[in-house]
Amino acid sequence: MTTKTIGIIGGGQLGRMLAMAAARLNFRTIILEPQADCPAAQLANRQIAAAYDDPAGLAARVPVYPPPRALEVAQDRLTEKRFINDCGIPTARFHAIDSQADLDAALADFGGQGVLKTRRLGYDGKGQKVFRSAADDAAGAFASLGSVPMILESFVAFERELSVIAARGLDGKVRAFDPAENVHRNGILHTSTVPANVSEATAEAARAAAAAILGKLDYVGVIGIEFFVLADGGLVANEMAPRVHNSGHWTEAACVISQFEQHIRAVAGLSLGNPRRHSDCVMQNLIGDDIDVLPQWLATDDTLVHLYGKTEARPGRKMGHVTTLKR
Repeated sequence: MTTKTIGIIGGGQLGRMLAMAAARLNFRTIILEPQADCPAAQLANRQIAAAYDDPAGLAARVPVYPPPRALEVAQDRLTEKRFINDCGIPTARFHAIDSQADLDAALADFGGQGVLKTRRLGYDGKGQKVFRSAADDAAGAFASLGSVPMILESFVAFERELSVIAARGLDGKVRAFDPAENVHRNGILHTSTVPANVSEATAEAARAAAAAILGKLDYVGVIGIEFFVLADGGLVANEMAPRVHNSGHWTEAACVISQFEQHIRAVAGLSLGNPRRHSDCVMQNLIGDDIDVLPQWLATDDTLVHLYGKTEARPGRKMGHVTTLKR
């Protein structure tokens, strides 16, 4: 069997876990990441220490999965919302914001409420400002977030947050994991619980939405899509991530095929695995000083502990995760 090589752009914990999954299937991995001591470098066969847009670092001419179109859509919140709507999937109402005047007009339309976000580069709650009522002072808000292109999203009256991890292979076949119910703290994912407390109709609607997005993008690989669940069980899409996703980490403990192996299978042209879960579970992120209680997690039965190889714990930094199976 000839050993092939998979290139991974990004050397954080997701790249690290992809490299682990690739090694199990006899693939070598090369990481492109400017930070020399990145988590993925501890497990990959080779690292190219260069910027993500470095021409020399990107010199190889190989197929790229997921397709660049998916990144183009997902890295801009306005483009993303419009794309999701074009797939027939509802989102929160939104306005493009390119000036303070735009923001004032949009807030007036939304009754003084909404979430102002930079269109690019925001994650884990960064690059955002929340307006809860008309009494909130919006003066200078556009400048306070850098006077860059933004989007104002309306509030959604939701009961819970849901995400689905799905994959599409080179042959167009789609397989989706069970949806997870997510809880966030300070804009960062805290826990993912499977099964989610939703009806099968709602779960199937989430899978169908994922399949629609994957098909429209001619996608290859794993994608994560987050939803708000309404009181009637309906879904409103929040955002998509064209990669393996934090809310899918539970799959490595509760499924035979994890999201990481599924991604490797997809981009390598192999058969997708069965995403069925064999156990209910709760995944919890270890963020910042959460790592201090590691001995307690190690002593907890039916719990998989996964650390990311980071030596310094900082507020808001994901240091690892734990998944506890529910028997």
